[in-house]
Amino acid sequence: MNSLATDVAQPVLEARGLSKRFGGAQVINGVDMAINQGEVRCVIGPNGAGKSTFFKLLTGEHSPSAGEIYFLGQRLNALKPFQRIRRGMSIKFQIPGIFPELTVAQHLQLSLSHLRTAGRGAGDGIDILLEKFRLTAERRQRAGNLSHGKKQWLEIAMAVSLRPTLLMLDEPVAGLSIEETQLTGELIKQMQRDGLTLMVVEHDMTFVRQIATRVTVLHGGRVFADGEAAQVLAREDVADIYLGKAS
Repeated sequence: MNSLATDVAQPVLEARGLSKRFGGAQVINGVDMAINQGEVRCVIGPNGAGKSTFFKLLTGEHSPSAGEIYFLGQRLNALKPFQRIRRGMSIKFQIPGIFPELTVAQHLQLSLSHLRTAGRGAGDGIDILLEKFRLTAERRQRAGNLSHGKKQWLEIAMAVSLRPTLLMLDEPVAGLSIEETQLTGELIKQMQRDGLTLMVVEHDMTFVRQIATRVTVLHGGRVFADGEAAQVLAREDVADIYLGKAS
């Protein structure tokens, strides 16, 4: 996989004072975050922390009430999700969005056709993507007949086929078995070694420990903690949030 070149000194993705209000509810409140090239950044927090809203602000599903979003130094606030994807973001949502009647190979053909239409050059071919994401045996299988885990891998493969600079994943191991979760972590670490930058919203702490280089903890719509994964995950106050002790 060949990711687009970026300036190492410049964050790939940056949120500055990002806020979102729905009526009288302040869901995201002044969040600052910068993701650098080559990171696997995990955004974690208890239910109601604002993780999903924050993800949707970054991907363009929601518009911020205040604050700025920058991707490779360019302001994104006014861009639609498809425009952000054209800039080099690729997005995998929690619920698989596959076409049940199409085969695995046909899904990848569709993704690669979008890549060519966007004029972004050639990426990995179908055979390489099938091998990387453990789908070779399912090449001609209808996607609707795949296991939940392999549906997730197919969607990630489709996102990666677009040769993004940044891959954003929303709870990629929700509903997966322990073995599938471990294998998904191995796939993510390989994508990082291939030069991809990733942001992952997740609540499975074992999975986060497996993949994260840095962790941002949201609590009550604010950044509660941010830093190197081992240091953040070792903090007692972070553990208390997940046990319901922090307020």
